[in-house]
Amino acid sequence: MQSRSIESLDRLTLIADSPVELKANTANTESNPKRLGSSANELGNEPIRRSPSQLSAQKAQALQQTLERHREEKQIIVVQDFPDPDALSCAWAYQLIAQQYHIQCDIVYGGTLSHQENIALVKLTNLPAMRWTPQVLKNKDLSVYQGCVLIDNQGTTSQLMTQVQQAGIPTIVVVDHHQLQGNLQAEFIDIRPAVRATSTIFTQYLQAGLLELDNGISEHVKCATALMHGLRSDTNGLRQAQEEEFLAAAYLSRFYDPQMLNAVLQATRSKRVMDVIERSLKNRIVKNNFSIAGVGYLLYDDRDAIPQAADFLVTEENVHTAVVYGIVHDEDKERELVVGSLRTTKLTLDPDEFIKEAFGQDNQGRFFGGGRSMAGGFEIPIGFLGGSNENSEYAKLKWEVFDSQIKQKLLKLVNPTHNLIETE
Repeated sequence: MQSRSIESLDRLTLIADSPVELKANTANTESNPKRLGSSANELGNEPIRRSPSQLSAQKAQALQQTLERHREEKQIIVVQDFPDPDALSCAWAYQLIAQQYHIQCDIVYGGTLSHQENIALVKLTNLPAMRWTPQVLKNKDLSVYQGCVLIDNQGTTSQLMTQVQQAGIPTIVVVDHHQLQGNLQAEFIDIRPAVRATSTIFTQYLQAGLLELDNGISEHVKCATALMHGLRSDTNGLRQAQEEEFLAAAYLSRFYDPQMLNAVLQATRSKRVMDVIERSLKNRIVKNNFSIAGVGYLLYDDRDAIPQAADFLVTEENVHTAVVYGIVHDEDKERELVVGSLRTTKLTLDPDEFIKEAFGQDNQGRFFGGGRSMAGGFEIPIGFLGGSNENSEYAKLKWEVFDSQIKQKLLKLVNPTHNLIETE
């Protein structure tokens, strides 16, 4: 089904960014990342101010032109290793939009689906996302792809990107609502940190006519349901939503399946997730309304228990921010990582700034973590000290060292006068 013309829907006089302009804008964001988030072109030194509707219409038109240039190609859509409903639904929406231009897309992630709602979402909607570990990717012929698409991430949270880049696959499209993570190079870039969910951005694309949803098409209904879940999950059940999210939800309400969404939301927690939540309660310390908890060692497939534990701890009385972390063992790559999640209800706390200040960058200048409104996460490779946990005494000692180090870095910000290291 051919999409409706963007020009016929948008009565405003707007000029879409060309690929050259998008690259130029990206190159200039290093000194002022917010410029890319607001998608500001420049006249002299003054950015053009646009309303959200103007910006979304312009971006939809630019994306349509980008897709037109890549007709009949094949693209790989890369989402973060542990994709959430926002990423999964938007990747699916992009795939459906691209089909109208005879662009075939494969949606892939390198980690696993471990959160019960994510598993339920994929199973109930038959969402076409595939798990490709780096080992699996080695056996794939990547030469069949003419382009890479990053949805709800900027390539820093996927272990697959190294191999994709080594295969020489150019990044065609990046759509995300997180803060700028680096100097991106792509034909089309739409990064809006002020928007609470990437699902909001994709719903605006649909409203602009990039895909005309039809209640009679099962795939459209299921995708709309997934997008509605993406909106809810990234806005804490719409409690942290802004006008754009409510408008997007109102549009999706015409197409989504409420019974299917209710089934996704009623997915039960596994015993292993409950055990991690119990550990976080037992191990937490509370300082200045921050709850900080280390939960020890976790299997790779149980990684999503960490953000669920943070979601639980932040509901405690007199707590506005919760940070939960543990050491995750990745058997496929034979490595260990300190993985953590932050949840906050404090409007003046920026999770992205907090995590970046707490944990800094690696030797290549990449931050160990970041965030969006009310939530964030971090991932720190253990490196040389990884593995060798067969000896229980060594494993205990290693956890104590990393637990103390993480607490020390967090408490420097939470309680600057606190010093975990005491010397005689």
